[in-house]
Amino acid sequence: MSNASDGSREVREPLVNKDMAESKPEQPWMVYLSTFVAVCGSFAFGSCAGYSSPAQAAIRNDLSLTIAEFSLFGSLLTFGAMIGAITSGPIADLIGRKGAMRVSSAFCVAGWLAIFFAKGVLALDLGRLATGYGMGAFSYVVPIFIAEIAPKTFRGALTTLNQILICTGVSVSFIIGTVVTWRVLALIGLIPCAVSILGLFCIPESPRWLAKMGRDTEFEVALRKLRGKKADISEEAAEIQDYIETLERLPKAKALDLFQRRYIRSVLIAFGLMVFQQFGGINGICFYTSSIFEQAGFPTRLGMIIYAVLQVLSYLYNENQSNVYYVLNLSIGLLINNQVVITALNAPIVDKAGRKPLLLVSATGLVIGCLITAVSFYLKVHDMAQKAVPILAVVGIMVYISSFSAGMGAMPWVVMSEIFPINIKGVAGGMATLVNWFGAWAVSYTFNFLMSWSSYGTFIIYAVINALAIVFVIAVVPETKGKTLEQIQAVVNP
Repeated sequence: MSNASDGSREVREPLVNKDMAESKPEQPWMVYLSTFVAVCGSFAFGSCAGYSSPAQAAIRNDLSLTIAEFSLFGSLLTFGAMIGAITSGPIADLIGRKGAMRVSSAFCVAGWLAIFFAKGVLALDLGRLATGYGMGAFSYVVPIFIAEIAPKTFRGALTTLNQILICTGVSVSFIIGTVVTWRVLALIGLIPCAVSILGLFCIPESPRWLAKMGRDTEFEVALRKLRGKKADISEEAAEIQDYIETLERLPKAKALDLFQRRYIRSVLIAFGLMVFQQFGGINGICFYTSSIFEQAGFPTRLGMIIYAVLQVLSYLYNENQSNVYYVLNLSIGLLINNQVVITALNAPIVDKAGRKPLLLVSATGLVIGCLITAVSFYLKVHDMAQKAVPILAVVGIMVYISSFSAGMGAMPWVVMSEIFPINIKGVAGGMATLVNWFGAWAVSYTFNFLMSWSSYGTFIIYAVINALAIVFVIAVVPETKGKTLEQIQAVVNP
């Protein structure tokens, strides 16, 4: 008996080892490379968004712009982004995700060159509009592309890189803009666009888009490249093909189709998250942080503490520039870098903690941050505890920005990239992105009017909206971690 058992052990051991060797997952390096190329577009997005703040004074002086002319220049970015949001979905469906990213990069390149060579207002505005278009298109196609190529086990973490690179682009643009001219800063904005254009020649197209277009051979080649030569793609390929075949039986989606019963839940989830992300006050607070600090009586001593923390950046400024304006700008820089760090730390836990818990924690923090800031301004208006006012304001804004970065910044884009079936993804994703950019414009436009009406009332309104976001997430938003895109559709759009 012992000899028989020994013999069977000798037979089994190689089989077990072979199975273990075959089951060892292969590193999907092409997924990482493809994600890197895609998020170069996210970095370009951030560069566009962060350009106007450090360049404002120099552009106005060099081109003799009035406040109204520069305000128009700044606002055109949002209008361009709205146009990009409307058109990026159909473009991504027509010529592919890679094609849409090429178009986005081309618009950004044309825009930056127009700004660099601008001698007057017209070229400057056209350049800003073009970069805005590219930015709006990137905001849709990058998370969609990443979600469609990534394995389900770490799709959330990779999609979160979109938000990390946006924040990084803003931060880098802000910092570099303090040491170079506005024209040179425009040339620097070309770098991520060039990397994106060149990188797109080295990566595969989205397999799901290829399957949808009936390009079966290319679909299998692309999926094989993404998963690795030795990976077994048969099950995933079959699941994608079965889902595509089901969708092909449905009529081609139009904008009005989004309100059909079969799609209404995914539309409600995506649009709702975009509304709460923007109308919770993020763009008003970020765009006018320096104004908030000034109104709260931001003290020089506190400013110098922040200045000391950022002493490594002191070489950017002359001794006669250590006034309140530059202290406030440094404070904003600290907030932006804080946002980058928190978003980056958040990325690895997206696929472990899940989307829904991060949204709830984030929205709760937003409510707390708004209430702390509201208390600060309430005390100021009623001439109470004046020494505590600026401290509470800074703490409130820091809590708000940190909380936004922990979930509400990235998760709506992650969920949006997952929640729509592929046959309406172009139309629905474009509309959701448009809703987001409209909210960004509306909040940034109304913020100063609200602050003139009531400083503490403004933050109470934002606190209420963020509290409603908590209710919305609990009641409506499903958990999507650990599921394939096809499994998500089976739950959301049965």
